[in-house]
Amino acid sequence: MSRRRIGFWYRLAAVICKPPLAVLIKRDWRGMEHIPADGGFITAVNHNSHVDPFAYAHYQYNTGRVPRFLAKSGLFKKGFVGAAMRGTGQIPVYRESTDALSAFRAAIEAVERGECVAFYPEGTLTRDPDGWPMTAKTGAARVALETRCPVVPVAQWGCNELLPPYAKKPHLFPRKTHHVLAGPPVDLSRFYGKEMTAEVLREASAVIMASVTRQLEEIRGEKAPAVPYDPRRERIEQRRRTRAQSGKGQDTVPAPAAEATPAAEATSTATEGGSGK
Repeated sequence: MSRRRIGFWYRLAAVICKPPLAVLIKRDWRGMEHIPADGGFITAVNHNSHVDPFAYAHYQYNTGRVPRFLAKSGLFKKGFVGAAMRGTGQIPVYRESTDALSAFRAAIEAVERGECVAFYPEGTLTRDPDGWPMTAKTGAARVALETRCPVVPVAQWGCNELLPPYAKKPHLFPRKTHHVLAGPPVDLSRFYGKEMTAEVLREASAVIMASVTRQLEEIRGEKAPAVPYDPRRERIEQRRRTRAQSGKGQDTVPAPAAEATPAAEATSTATEGGSGK
């Protein structure tokens, strides 16, 4: 894909979204030199605000390589929303698929056509108390290993100060700064040629998310926790604490659930509406 082929629908979205973003947030955008000029690639981006998909799309729009976000396939079928999703080239995720590669087949095809596919590897807004990236789901790694395309780690910070995770009321003043830092592509060559087992996918996903976290450490000027926040482990610990407090703490804590089914993986990986919740 050339840098000039953005299209009517994406330009229309930019005309609508860019003015309020320019008013609401200042910009500290770095690392655009790591966005490939040509060919298909993935960006792996942390997610800490309902606003950040719009702000991040603005960042990448300015590079000439617009991002194609993942969204639930049902959103593409009807009405203005469906037309806009199709027109801007967003990527449907097929939740009904029985295997993971089929669930992500549109993302794979987009990369092979030379598009940029933007992944939020965490699959949802971070629940880390200090806003650090959580453990990653395996969707980005699946597509990256299938296509062997570049994976560009991108960290962002600042929209979470405008609208914190899971908050409903924005903090408009003082005006916030949206910091973005893209890094060089993640080296996944050690995984090429290996069978795409759950263990390989988890390891590759951890490598991707560690690269994103390093970019965020540079933005924030501090170190992230040595062990990323794991929401599944936290749910298990919360159940254990609840049982202990209710006098049932002698029960055995169940082991973590098995690797998510492809449909569940696809559902959680697809961001809500492709550009925020």
